[in-house]
Formats: sequence, C-alpha cells, structure tokens
Amino acid sequence: MAVTDAQNPLLGETTCGSLLKKLQEIWDEVGESDEERDKMLLQLEQECLDVYKRKVEQAAKSRAQLLQSLSDAKLELSSLQSALGEKSFAGIPEDTSGTIKEQLAAIAPILKQLWEQKEERIKEFSDVQSQIQKICGEIAGSLSLGDQTGTPAVDESDLSLKKLDEYQSQLQELQKEKSDRLHKVLEFVSTVHDLCAVLGMDFFSTVTEVHPSLNDSTGVQSKSISNDTLARLAKMVLTLKEDKKQRLHRLQELASLLIDLWNLMDTPPEERRLFDHVTCNMSATVDEVTVPGALALDLIEQAEVEVERLDQLKASRMKEIAFKKQTELEEIFARAHIEIDPEAAREKIMALIDSGDIEPAELLADMDNQIAKAKEEALSRKDILDKVEKWMSACEEESWLEDYNRDENRYNASRGAHLNLKRAEKARILVNKIPALVDTLVAKTRAWEEDHGMSFSYDSVPLLAMLEEYAMLRHEREEEKRRLRKDQKKHQDQQHTEQEAIFGSRPSPARPVSVGNKKVIGPRTNGGGANGTPNRRLSLNPHQNGSRSIVKDGKRDNNRPVAPLNYVAISKDDAASHVSGGDPVPSTP
Repeated sequence: MAVTDAQNPLLGETTCGSLLKKLQEIWDEVGESDEERDKMLLQLEQECLDVYKRKVEQAAKSRAQLLQSLSDAKLELSSLQSALGEKSFAGIPEDTSGTIKEQLAAIAPILKQLWEQKEERIKEFSDVQSQIQKICGEIAGSLSLGDQTGTPAVDESDLSLKKLDEYQSQLQELQKEKSDRLHKVLEFVSTVHDLCAVLGMDFFSTVTEVHPSLNDSTGVQSKSISNDTLARLAKMVLTLKEDKKQRLHRLQELASLLIDLWNLMDTPPEERRLFDHVTCNMSATVDEVTVPGALALDLIEQAEVEVERLDQLKASRMKEIAFKKQTELEEIFARAHIEIDPEAAREKIMALIDSGDIEPAELLADMDNQIAKAKEEALSRKDILDKVEKWMSACEEESWLEDYNRDENRYNASRGAHLNLKRAEKARILVNKIPALVDTLVAKTRAWEEDHGMSFSYDSVPLLAMLEEYAMLRHEREEEKRRLRKDQKKHQDQQHTEQEAIFGSRPSPARPVSVGNKKVIGPRTNGGGANGTPNRRLSLNPHQNGSRSIVKDGKRDNNRPVAPLNYVAISKDDAASHVSGGDPVPSTP
C-alpha cells in the first residue's frame, strides 16, 4: 500500500524535488542513517552530473556537425557557383547572423536549385561534346558507318555558359565543315556518275570501291566525309578524266583514220552513217562529250575493227588509191602551171607496188607528203599566177579591141552594138593597165625567184622570159605602128600630088570621099593573126605555136588564146587611124 502511495505522485508531474521528497520519506520510513543518506545523495548528484555531461557533449557534437554541414554547404555553394560561372545567385542570404539551422535552411533550397542547374548543364555539355566527337570521328574516318560514340567525359569543374558557348561555336564550325565536305562528296559522286556513264562503266561498283556508304541506298547524312574518302574520290575523278581524255583521243584518231579511208575508197554515205557515233566527236573537246556510252570500250573496239578491215581493203586497192593520189598531185601541179611527167610517175608507182619493196602505208605517206609540198608551192605561186591570169585576160581584151576597131560597121545601130561599145570602153581601160601589170609581174617574179633560188616557170617556160619577150614585141609593134603611120602619110601625100597633077588643085577637105573609092583594109600578111603585124611566135619551147593553153581548175582550155605569145596590141588612137582616113591603106608586106 505504501508502494502504491509512493507511485501515485508519479502519475502527476514528476520533478527532481518531488522525487527527492519521496526518497526522504522512504528513508524516514526505512530508517536510513544520515551517512547512508549523504552517500546516496552524493551518488545521485554524480549520476545527474554525468547525464548533463553526456547531453552537453551530444549537443556540442550536434552543433559541430551542423557547423560542418553549414561549412560544407557554403563550400558546395561556392563550388557550384564557380563551376556554373555564376558570380552571384539570387536568393543567397547575405546576413549570416541567424542560427545554424536557420542558415542551413536558407542555403538548402539554393543548393538544390544549383544542383538541378548543374545536372542540366552537364547534359547540355554532354550532348554538344557527343556531337563534336561524332563529327570529328567522321572527319578523321575513325567512326565507321552505324557506329555510335560513347558518352564523353564532361569536365564538371567548368560548366559555365562561356565554356558551353565555346563548345557550341566549335560544333557549328564542325557542322559547317561537315556540310562542306558532304557537298564535296556529293559533287565528286555526281562527277563519277557522269564519267562512268560516258565511259560505259558500272557506277555503283566503281564508287563503292572508295567507300561503301557512297551507294545511293545510303542516306545523305550517313555518307563518309573523311579525308581519306575525299582524297580517294578526287583521285578517282582524276583517273576517270584521264581515261576519258585518252579514250576520246583514241576515238578521234580512229575517226580521222575512218574518214581518210572512206575518202580514199569512196565509201558510200550509207556505210559511213553506221559510224556516226564515232565521227560525231571528231572535233569535240573532253568537256563537250557528255552522251552516255559515247566513249565505251566496246564502241572503241568496234571502230578499231572497222579501221583494221578498211586497212586490209586498202592494201588490196593500193594501185587504185595511189593513182588517185597521183591524179590529185597532177591536178595541183596543173593548176599551178608546173610541168611534170605524169607517165613516168605512174610507172614508178606501179614498179614500187609490184616489187613490194615499200609498205603501202609508207607509199601513201610519201605521196601525201608530196601533195602537201605541192600545195605549199602552189600557194607560194598563187599571187603571181593570179596576176598572170589578169595579164592574159587583158591581152585577150586587147586583141578583141583591135578587131573591134577594124570593124567599119561598129557604130551602126545593129543588135548588140551598145554592148560592144561598153565592152570597148572597159577594154581600153584594161589595156592601159597592161604596162603597170607587166612591171608588177616582173617585180614579184624576181622577188619569188630570189626567195626560192630557182626560176619561176609557167608551163615549163620561164615567166620572166615571156614577159621580156612580150615587152620586146610590144616595143617592136610600137616601132611598126610609127612606120605604118609614116608610110600612110607618104602614100596620102603621093595621092594628093597625083590628084593635083590631074585636076590642077587639091580637093576640098569637106569633099566626101565616095564609098566606091574607099577600100577595106586588106588582110594581114601573118596568115590571120590577131594583130596587123607579121606573126611573131615565141620560140621558148616546142609547145608554143601561136597560142598557149590555160589551165583552169586542173583542166586545160585549148581554145583560149594567150596574147603575149603571138601579137602586140594596137593602142586606141593608132587602131582607130587604120579606118579613119579617106584613102585606102595598102597592106604592108
């Protein structure tokens, strides 16, 4: 019952005083001595002191932990600020006079926010660095198609926006470089495609030799852009272009051979059209050939087979071809008025072919060389020959004008008389130019002979000799005309003297002479020559016989007279004097 009473106070508010009072009551009831009571009280004090000590130690330890936590939080806050590049952050308390827990409570949400920001920043850095690493791998060629790059190590000590901007700038530069490289790769691939089409090659097998990703089935962004790929593509393009250049050169050689062989053997147009795809690129440049298959190997082989076939056919027709070239050579010499011995040349060709001492190709090449030299020589003679033609034409007009002046009925109103009058006026102008033309011819001929160190012959006759003889004949003709005028005047004076003796006076100048007394000018004593003088023929070679044959376009015109060889023309006033007098003029012996 006492125990129950002692516990009753415990049901209420228990304090150290109530417990000590209860303890004294118990001691009084038990009868503990004062010594025992002091001893127990001292023990109680010691136990209370130990409890307080433990609590103080625990409190101090807790305070130290809180201070350490606060210090760590501040250090972490400073580290995060430094890593994120945040010199100041909104929400950080500037007043640190509050309790430790208050300070920790104020820093905690800021740390949480900075940690979240750090994680986001790390993710951004990781994404940018991953893209940089991938593009660098693609450029270096260390990243194969379909490979994925690992997660890059992010430097968490520097997560500032400045550093992120640097990475992003680097990424943009790499993306631009990747775009440029991809553009170059696509250009190379397109060029390879076009070249393969022209050369008749398989594009896919050719381009995949460089890298498998260059196949059309691969996406554009997945194509290799490495330095090695670009270098190999550039090398392949150069190789294909060189191959294209060589094939075009070979095809043009074959086309030239085909055309020469066709021309030699007069191949009909129907057969030639079968190789239009070869000859169409005869004069094309490398860049102009873009038709697919235009330079395929089978096309070149086809042309080579045709050239070989025509070569064999040419060998069997060598005599015909050689004579054809000889005819061409003779025509060149004929147009240039160079005398050759065609029969001897043909006999020599026949002997060479029959003997077999010379290859057909060598014979034709030698004849081609002769033709080239003949053309060169003809070109050097062209200017002089053109002036010779003008000179001979002028002499023909001079001959016609002389005959026209002898015609007593030239002024009659007959049909075509006005045309003859116009021609006569033009002929007189042309005849007056003959001396200057001859002088020019002499000067040019002498200059040509000095340059070439040989005589200029016109149909085997030295041209200077022809011109000198023409000048001599013209001088003789002038002397003869003066003598004729003198004889005419003497004869007229004799007639007038006889008339005065018969009639006693001179006839009036106004008295017309009857038509019955007028005599027609007698025939010329040169047997019908073109002028009124004895026939004077050049004796420079046996082919000259009063007229010379002119070669035009490789053919000789035997009906065209050449004036310088058998006459000297009469000038306009002298020719008119033959028919203008009233008395007949006797023919000169």
